[in-house]
Amino acid sequence: MTPAQNDALIRQINESFHRLSGQPLYAPGAAAPGAAAREAPDVHQWLHEEAPYAILAHNTDADPRFIYANAQALASFKYSQEEILAVPSRLSASQQDRPERQRMLEIVLRDGIVYNYSGPRVDKYGNSFMIYDGIVWQLRDADGQVFGQAALFWPDEVKRPDWFRPVRH
Repeated sequence: MTPAQNDALIRQINESFHRLSGQPLYAPGAAAPGAAAREAPDVHQWLHEEAPYAILAHNTDADPRFIYANAQALASFKYSQEEILAVPSRLSASQQDRPERQRMLEIVLRDGIVYNYSGPRVDKYGNSFMIYDGIVWQLRDADGQVFGQAALFWPDEVKRPDWFRPVRH
């Protein structure tokens, strides 16, 4: 994926999140997409490279595969960017945890967004780890067509940056 494609995708992820939650993805000094608190390319680059939480997205294939992962997601799952883009998203959970993951994804299909999702996940090597305070939402393009789902999760149960203000829902 080229830097321009990454930037376009993180913009769509942020815009979809803003439409559903009422605020942009968490970032220090962030404002609504299109607002001027920070220059948009800087925010999107920060979300991709420096965000202390993971952002992932998968497409709408019958067996959805990942189409985006930021640096924190790559570190959590221990994949390279190229590797994760070839992985079906169901493999992010162990066989025993997939039914619960699927139930959550079905709620997202129905409601558009799910908050406070935590649970076990599995990395490239089969090692289990926990995700915390997850938010999963529908991705829509400029025409309103669903093209996938995105997820945000924290790799630590309690540690959050000073600037973090959770979405009120």
